[in-house]
Amino acid sequence: MKKILGVFLIILIAVSCNSQKIYSDFDISYSKSGGYAPSYENLLIKGNDVHYSFEGQGKKIKKSFKISNEDLKKLDETLSKNNFKRIQEDHKKVYDNITISISVKKGVNEGSKNDGSMIMPNFKTNWENITAGFQEIINNNVKN
Repeated sequence: MKKILGVFLIILIAVSCNSQKIYSDFDISYSKSGGYAPSYENLLIKGNDVHYSFEGQGKKIKKSFKISNEDLKKLDETLSKNNFKRIQEDHKKVYDNITISISVKKGVNEGSKNDGSMIMPNFKTNWENITAGFQEIINNNVKN
């Protein structure tokens, strides 16, 4: 009986550790969180696999889905066309703001940006275009 319990415990630990891998092993991530009534939205892309989660406003959503090569290419083009790597973050202190963070871990657009302290005015349109690209993926694949 002790052996069965031991094997079960080892399997449980292995599964628990593996489930966190989703949140660290990604190519592209989009995260939106904070505000007066905090909500947390995450979109993690690894290859064609996407993991989406939302928690807030009395809702809790978790969904995994596949993204097409065309949608991935469109997102990459949006990042490139809007000079993701060149976007400059402001350094003002902003509190209770909903913050969007984007991290790209591979490809020509590799980098990480967030608007927690706002985006410099001359890059605001670029940032809005990029965040709209992520929101389009969410809207097309997640039914609330």
